[in-house]
Formats: sequence, structure tokens, C-alpha cells
Amino acid sequence: MSGYAMESATPAEIDTQALPPSDQWSTAPVVPAPVCRFENFLGAERAATLLSYAISREADFHAGTVLDPLSGQVSHKGRSSLVLPVTSSVFSAHLADCLPLVQEILGHRGALTQTLTVLTSHGEGGHYGIHTDASRVRDVGTALSAVYYLHRKPRGFGGGRLRLYDTLLADGGARPAESYRTIEPEHDTIVFFPAGAFHEVVPSTCPSGHFADHRFTLTTWISGTGPAPTDSGVPFRIWPWLAHAAERTRPLADVEHDHDGASPTALPAPDPATRLTLATPRRTTS
Repeated sequence: MSGYAMESATPAEIDTQALPPSDQWSTAPVVPAPVCRFENFLGAERAATLLSYAISREADFHAGTVLDPLSGQVSHKGRSSLVLPVTSSVFSAHLADCLPLVQEILGHRGALTQTLTVLTSHGEGGHYGIHTDASRVRDVGTALSAVYYLHRKPRGFGGGRLRLYDTLLADGGARPAESYRTIEPEHDTIVFFPAGAFHEVVPSTCPSGHFADHRFTLTTWISGTGPAPTDSGVPFRIWPWLAHAAERTRPLADVEHDHDGASPTALPAPDPATRLTLATPRRTTS
């Protein structure tokens, strides 16, 4: 038992005169962007084949670009990576089969009908500064971004993580918050998130300097032909806020061609036999 005398606690009231007067809320909500990640997306054999293909096309990669939303000028500002526009019916089929589940998880409503896809390569110093994917899609309020990761094992690069920023809702608008989540670029994994979410790729290192040791991705932008429904059935209301935050990064005029040379490809319908669904939770009986 303690040797100190116990004193009765007397609550003290903090008088309002001791606090600065305020008749408005000073807090601003910070909302995380919804994200969905799958492991073993293509499977070991197909992932290995795709990685070998990417390495074999080294000579065909070119420097990735960015599009200035105000001037419409294409540059390399804030980005250091190599890209190669590609299409793949096998990859598109995998996307189509998992998208209904992805949309359910992310609270996405609306038809997704086409994709733009590029292979990317990040080596020593490779990075991509904070941005949205508004320049890739016509309606950023409905589009999804998907990043599929490939690399040698053991990994020949360091860094290269994806930072997905939260959205700060303040002053009647929205902007990227200081907080973010980090996604590790693990081989044969894919991550989906709203195209309007601010994100970046942190700098990577590649000690060997060999192209085969780079961080590779298939980066895909998935979009539809019209705006998302606004009925009360939308599970998450973050999508319009993300679109609003991304609007200032969107080109003032519609862009006829993707600035990295990717071409739109129609998205197939999901195959009922291979469509991805969540297993029904097992119920226990007493």
C-alpha cells in the first residue's frame, strides 16, 4: 500500500473566458482513399512470362511523360521512368473477372468499359511525384487506376513504394492531406484505387544498374462512358470529393491521345465461370 495520503479529487471547470472565443468548427475531416489489393493475381507461371517479356523489350521503352493541366504541354517534370504502351487480352480478362468484386469493395458504381495500359520500368532514381490520373481518363469521378507489380526474385531494386494520399475536406473543397498509406511493390500483386486519388512513387535504387533488376509494373486506367450514378445506393461518398480534388489536375481541354502513347482497349465482360467473388462466411450453430 502506498505511503502517500489519498486526497479527494475535486473536478475543476475550465472557464470559457480562459479560452479564445470561437463560433466555428476548426477541424477538417481527412478521408482515406478506398483501396483494394490482390496477391498472386496472374499466378507464378504467367507472372514469370510477363516479366521475361518486359525485360526482352528493353530497347522499346521510352521516357515517361506528364501533362501540364493548364498549358497542355507534355514534359518529364517530376517523373523519371520508362514506359512501353501495351495491350494484353489475358490481362484484360483477369481485370474483367475481378472488377465486380473490386467495385463492391471500393464502393464504385458505374459501368467500366475500356482500359489504357503501359508497362513501366523504374531503375536508379526512378520516381513519379504527387499526381492524380485525371489526364488519363475522361471522367475522373468514375475511373479506376490499377498497378500490377513485377520484379525478379530476389528483388534487385530498393524503394519504389506507392504512396496513396488521404483527402482533406476543407473550405468547401478538397485537396491531398499530409497523411498517406504505403503500398509495397510485391511481385504478382495488383492494387486498385480511384483515379482521382493523389499518389506518388517514391524514388527507387538499382545497385546493379541492370534493366532486368528494375521495378516493373503494368499500369492500367479503367474508365467508362458516363458519370457515376448519384442515387442513395452509393456505399461510399468519397468518390465525388476525390474527383473534386483532382479537377485542378485535369487538362482544361480534352486530350485526343494519351501522352505516353497508350491506346484504349475495350474491356471484356466478366466470365461467369472465372469471375472472382468473396467466399460466403461460414455460419456457426450453437
